[in-house]
Amino acid sequence: MRLALEHPWILPILLALIAGEFVWRRRTKHGYDGGAALASLGVAVGQGIIRPLTGIALAVIFGGLAQVAPFAWPVDDWRTWVAGFVAVEFVYYWFHRFSHTVRWLWATHAVHHSATEMVLPAAVRLGWTEFFSLGWLFFASLLLAGFPPVVVVTLLGINLLYQFPLHTEMVGRLGPLEWILNTPSHHRAHHSRDAAFLDCNFGGVLIVFDRLFGTFRQEPAGGGLRYGLVNGLDSRNPLRIALHEWGRMMRDMRRAEGGAARVRIAFGRP
Repeated sequence: MRLALEHPWILPILLALIAGEFVWRRRTKHGYDGGAALASLGVAVGQGIIRPLTGIALAVIFGGLAQVAPFAWPVDDWRTWVAGFVAVEFVYYWFHRFSHTVRWLWATHAVHHSATEMVLPAAVRLGWTEFFSLGWLFFASLLLAGFPPVVVVTLLGINLLYQFPLHTEMVGRLGPLEWILNTPSHHRAHHSRDAAFLDCNFGGVLIVFDRLFGTFRQEPAGGGLRYGLVNGLDSRNPLRIALHEWGRMMRDMRRAEGGAARVRIAFGRP
């Protein structure tokens, strides 16, 4: 959604895909929770309002980091973009993995996993508190490694845009591509709340790092995965969806005895 706001020509394409999926699900008797889809769009609107403010802050931070980097990759060299693609995918994998295993990061990322249907609007159900949860620090490391901000931001934008059509049940397995690329099949497994599929398939465009680091899970041949949060969230309110996990975490921290216990809650596993 943030890319659609920055590049308005993308929005009609996304809306056309959402409409096409809606028709397909109705015709194939898959069902469609319109209220949940509208809630996802409401969350996306909220993020679109907040994003320009955090974007300004990150532009200042990233620009400053680029200035102090010991060297700079040339932005007009194709090798910078190839290396940058691999670097962004690698960092995104670890950012995404930590977003599932560190509660402070999960408080933002849980928003995305709160949808109980694997439909395209779920792709834009993104947290509002990404700046506060500090996930951007992972990508700041790329600036210190000399990658120009425009390379990092562009490739990360492509990474996120690529993931939009992965949030669907319309597309089955894609043969040999499944070995290299993140696909709808792999991403359905990622969104499952079934115990055997928690914390898997963290890749953006590529699935190779999941295979290398042991976090890959294959979607069951017969499907039947359940989506959403383990604890559940029965709400159509964008504000509650966006902030519910922060509320749960803060309540747990208030009940804890001592600062060390609170830190363990904030930075331990969800």
